[in-house]
Amino acid sequence: MVFDTTDGERAIATILKHDNKTTSYKIALLRAINDLVLAYPDLSAVPHGVAIPLRRIAELWIAYYWPFTDEIQPIYQGARSERQGVIRNDLSFRPALNRLRAEWQKVIKLSVLPSDGFFLVSDMRTPRRRATYDPTLQKAYDAAVTSIATAVQMPIRYAGPEQWSVFAKPARLFSLPASVTPLPGTASQEVCVVVAANLWAGFHRLSLYIEALSIHEWCLFTEGVAQRDEYSPSRGDIYSLLTARPDNRRPLSWERNEVDILLHEQVPFTCPWTRKPIRTSRDYDLDHLLPLAVYPVNELWNLLPVDKEFNQHLKRDRVPSSQRLQEAVPWLASAYHNYQQSAKLGRAVQEDAALRFTAVGANSSFAVDLAYRAVNFIDRVAVARYVQRF
Repeated sequence: MVFDTTDGERAIATILKHDNKTTSYKIALLRAINDLVLAYPDLSAVPHGVAIPLRRIAELWIAYYWPFTDEIQPIYQGARSERQGVIRNDLSFRPALNRLRAEWQKVIKLSVLPSDGFFLVSDMRTPRRRATYDPTLQKAYDAAVTSIATAVQMPIRYAGPEQWSVFAKPARLFSLPASVTPLPGTASQEVCVVVAANLWAGFHRLSLYIEALSIHEWCLFTEGVAQRDEYSPSRGDIYSLLTARPDNRRPLSWERNEVDILLHEQVPFTCPWTRKPIRTSRDYDLDHLLPLAVYPVNELWNLLPVDKEFNQHLKRDRVPSSQRLQEAVPWLASAYHNYQQSAKLGRAVQEDAALRFTAVGANSSFAVDLAYRAVNFIDRVAVARYVQRF
C-alpha cells in the first residue's frame, strides 16, 4: 500500500498523530521539512517534487535536539535499550551532538542556551561566519551532521503505514529525475529525499499549524519517556525548549565596519522605512529585516542600515505590512547595490543570496531582483507565522 499524498495535510496529520513512534524522529522530520518549505517560498508553486539534501534536515535537527543533549541533565527522546550489559543511546547521534556542544562551550565561554543550536547552524551555513570558527569545532559540527543524516533515513523510511509509503528511498541528486527541483545550493552528489509537490504544497498552506502540531506532539511524546534519576520535565518545560529562539550572540561588528567604510566613502544609504538619509554610523542600526525572533536568518540580504530611532522604538520585532514592503523595494535594491560597491560586502551578499534564492539575477539586475525576492520572502514568512505588522 502506498500512502495517498494528494491530500498533503491529511498525510502530515496522520504521521504526527497516529504513526507508531519509538523516538521523536518522525516529529523532527516533519518539523524540519515544514521549516524548509517556509525557508524557500519561491519553490511553493513547483509542479514536481522538491529534493531536500539530508544534510539540510540534519542541520535543523542539531537545532531541535540541542537542548535535549545537556550532558548534566539530558532529556531522553526514546527508550534506552540494553544490549550485552551496555545501555544504548536513545538517539544514535547523541554522542556526536554532545561533542559539538562541548566544543561550542569552549568557544563562547558562557552558559549554553537552548537556542544556541539555531544560532550555530545559522553561522555554519554562512561561509564567512563558518571560517571564523576553530577547525576543531567545524570538524565536530560536520561529524554531528553526518551522524544525524544517517539517523534521518529511519523516519523517512517508516513514515506512513508501510516502508517508503510517503517518501521514496533517498538518492543522490544526479540520479533523480530532471523534473525534480533541488533546494538552492544542493550539490549533485548529495543524498536527498524528494518531497512530492502536493505534500510540499500541504506544508506550505498550513505551515504555522503544522509547526504547532509538531511541537504539541513532541511535548506529549517526551513527557511519556522515562528520564534519568526521576527527572521528569513537564510538558511546559519541553515546550519552552522546543520554541527557544536565538538572540544575536555574535555582534555584527564585521558588517557594521564594512558599512561604515562605505559611509566614510560617501556612499549614500537611505532607511527603507522612514526614507531618512543615513550618513554616519550614529544614524543607523544594522537591522534584521525579518527579526531573529520570527525566523533566524543572519544572511547579509536580511541585514540593512535603518533609522536607529525608528528601529528601536517602532519597528522592533515587527515586520512591515505587505504594502510597506512593496514600497521599500527601491530602497532595498539601492542598499544591495551599495553593498556591491564593497568587494567584501558584494561577495558576501551574493553568497548569502545563493543560499536562499534560486537563480538571482546577475550584474546590473542583481540588486533589484534580490530586493523583490527578499520582500516576497519576508512577506510570506510573516503571513505564515501571523507576525505583528506595522
